[in-house]
Amino acid sequence: MLLFAACGAGPDSDTQQRDWLHVLSHKKAAVAPAASPKDRQVYADTLGAFVQKHPAHSRARGVYQRIQLDFANELASLARYQDAIRFYRAVLTADATNIEATRGLANAVDRLAVSRPKLLALEKGMSQHQVAQILGKPIPGWQMKAENRDPAIEAWYYRTTEGGVAGVYFRDGELFAAEENSHEKLAPLTR
Repeated sequence: MLLFAACGAGPDSDTQQRDWLHVLSHKKAAVAPAASPKDRQVYADTLGAFVQKHPAHSRARGVYQRIQLDFANELASLARYQDAIRFYRAVLTADATNIEATRGLANAVDRLAVSRPKLLALEKGMSQHQVAQILGKPIPGWQMKAENRDPAIEAWYYRTTEGGVAGVYFRDGELFAAEENSHEKLAPLTR
């Protein structure tokens, strides 16, 4: 009986094993060549629930952290920095020494608030894509589009590292102005 208990057999072990097999069945669907985003999300959610229920399972914790990091990196690549920050912080809560999460968090925070040198790098006539490469896309709710206007006017707003707000303005998808609400005004865009 003692040997049986020492080997980890018992009701708790059976439950953990059954739960782990359930996670693995979802993994199979998530890594299949024709896997949908829903398949991957179900796997991530199932794995997350397993880690919460069985926090001592080191392999599951490691895999779940990797999924969180990959998702955070994907969000950051889409300029969804605020969302990425949540996932980087979740990884760091579980493992404060994770270098990739630390770097990703620092980069996402840096991209969330724009610096003066980044604003000065903008040039008149840049496309929205080019501006997003420098500043990132604005956080949800910080974009405005003038409806039914010809030419089409769009404004993107950002927090600045100095604690203010900066605005960049597009006419028909091309940058025509940028401003910052600080005591020092940006020089007019050139070109």
